[in-house]
Amino acid sequence: MRVYAIADPHLSRVHPKPMTVFGPAWQGHPEAFFRGWREVVGEGDLVLVPGDISWAMRLGEAIPDLLDLAALPGQKVLLKGNHDYWWPSISRLRAVLPPGMYALQNDALVLEGVAVAGTRGWQYPPPSPEDERIFAREVERLRLSLKDLDGKTYRHLVVAFHFPPFGPGGEATPLLELAALAKPDAIVYGHLHGADPAKLPSAYRGIPLHLVSADALAFRPKKILEV
Repeated sequence: MRVYAIADPHLSRVHPKPMTVFGPAWQGHPEAFFRGWREVVGEGDLVLVPGDISWAMRLGEAIPDLLDLAALPGQKVLLKGNHDYWWPSISRLRAVLPPGMYALQNDALVLEGVAVAGTRGWQYPPPSPEDERIFAREVERLRLSLKDLDGKTYRHLVVAFHFPPFGPGGEATPLLELAALAKPDAIVYGHLHGADPAKLPSAYRGIPLHLVSADALAFRPKKILEV
């Protein structure tokens, strides 16, 4: 099994939203996203999709996008992004997810020996007291996610975020420090668009850090592990 990751698909089947307004890298979206996925992912693979999945505002509007994802090869693990306003309570979401598609929130998942934990994350440093509260809540959610692995057997661990788990200068945040304590094989994140990968940290304490925003990957999921 291969483990891939790609964030920020920004799908919008119900109310199409052209992404080219965000730059030429989005030319041909979303067709390029679906084509790139099919070119690299096999049925036996696992794909992490850490956030900004759909532009929908309500779950009913997001379901066509979720079904489009479900029709792609591989099993999928979803995390919430800052634009996923459609994301309801986790129990309600899980009740409508197609087979082979999973959503994480305050917990973790083990599939074929690969554990996936994570949370959305938030802007760092927090610019306001309200953002400080949100960031602290995200730290607690990551703590709960990692704790959910207690007693579970797995050979590999990937920690996923939507926001980058480091500050604007590449400095470690409490989220990155907490994730590193779990000694994952890799950490993945999205959210950044148009960033120069050469100016981003590539590792923390020997743990690879992977930017997996769809446009940064030219819409081809990035292989994180091969099990």
